[in-house]
Amino acid sequence: MAEHALFFSPSEPDPVILDRAEAVAAATRAAVVTLVAVNFAGHLIPVLGRMFVGSWRLIGAESAFLILFAAVSLHLSNSRNPKVLRRIGLLFAILVALSCTVILIAYGLRVASGIPAPLAAGGKIPAFARHTMSPLLAAGYALLGLTIIFIPARQRLASYAADLLTALTVLLVLTLASGHFLGLWRLFAPYAHSTASSQAMLCLLLLTGAAFLCRAEYGLFSIFLGPGAGSRIVRYLAPVLFALPYLRETLRARLIDVQRMPPHYLTALLASVSVVLSFGLLLFVGWYINRMEAEIRAHSLRDSLTGLYNLEGFRVLAAQTLRLAHRSGRAFSVLFIDLDDLKQTNDSFGHQAGSALLVELAEILTDAFRESDVLGRIGGDEFAVAGQFSHAAIVRSLQRLEESAQHRNARAGRHSSLRFSAGYATSEPRRRESLDELLAKADHAMYEEKRRKKVLAS
Repeated sequence: MAEHALFFSPSEPDPVILDRAEAVAAATRAAVVTLVAVNFAGHLIPVLGRMFVGSWRLIGAESAFLILFAAVSLHLSNSRNPKVLRRIGLLFAILVALSCTVILIAYGLRVASGIPAPLAAGGKIPAFARHTMSPLLAAGYALLGLTIIFIPARQRLASYAADLLTALTVLLVLTLASGHFLGLWRLFAPYAHSTASSQAMLCLLLLTGAAFLCRAEYGLFSIFLGPGAGSRIVRYLAPVLFALPYLRETLRARLIDVQRMPPHYLTALLASVSVVLSFGLLLFVGWYINRMEAEIRAHSLRDSLTGLYNLEGFRVLAAQTLRLAHRSGRAFSVLFIDLDDLKQTNDSFGHQAGSALLVELAEILTDAFRESDVLGRIGGDEFAVAGQFSHAAIVRSLQRLEESAQHRNARAGRHSSLRFSAGYATSEPRRRESLDELLAKADHAMYEEKRRKKVLAS
């Protein structure tokens, strides 16, 4: 049951918010792919290409392909995709990281890098193939490629490393992008020139945001997508904490006397560090609030006798599990159980004996089902189970319950037998039935079973 407490942690991604985040990430990737396609068209159509001048010049072929590979790898790394596609996405991410690392090494060794000269007539290299990626962009895309590789990490140490890598990527890209665009705003006229393409820098910023949203499904950053109060606070304050440091540093930028670094990059660095530190404090506050909220809910949603969820807890957890089943396209089942002859046991042997039967039934339920399934005592002698399993799986689980009850009843010295009636209902992936509908069907099936037993007994 401890694992299920984590399942309901307020910082766990809410399916609705997670869908919205994935939609934003998909739109961002689509914008990047569209921008790259426009650049390819600009190289092929001179009239269109002449519209992109200055820092917004067309992206070279090398940069365009690497940007496209990064966008494709992000798309294929989605956990909903088949394993084969995810592996292809991993190969694209590795290609981006290695290619950009080679570019950085080439710059470090002062060796020309780029696309080899084609063996076409005259041996001339097309203009769009002569432009190599700048070292600043190469550093950003190399780190972005590494981040995409580790996005799915879930094991503890690997997850921590992935979160740290994501934070470092965000820090570097914020520094590069804000430094670049602050320079273009003419706040620092003597240092306004940049060798990086503004379009490539914009793509880097957009893809980093998409990678962050993808990583937010797991690990530390999942707090941004949680349903808890702390997660809501994080989402509300994030834009403010993001904008304020840049505003402050921009206003005081002209007052800084810089001797070793251009002032726009110094300002960008200070602002980026402020953002990361502010987000660190924000995450700590959010996690602390969510922890307190989880402890409070854990006490209010549990049945004190059996340790299972009470009616309110069962409804909340089962509804969330049902939403996850709909989202992932899995079957969902509800099992309704009624403990037989509880009143007679209480009248004959006392309420303590009846309570012992309730606890026994809770024990065999816990043994028969997975920790990820929702188990609840929803009435005096009524229990319910909900989880992502098929019709065949719920039938096998019910058989295990009956065998466990028979085994316990066979023990010597028992005063009363553990007997129950059960009914179940299954919602297949294509049928989006509500939790109340499934509970009603399972309850009806349980009463039909109870009536059948009475007919056989008579």
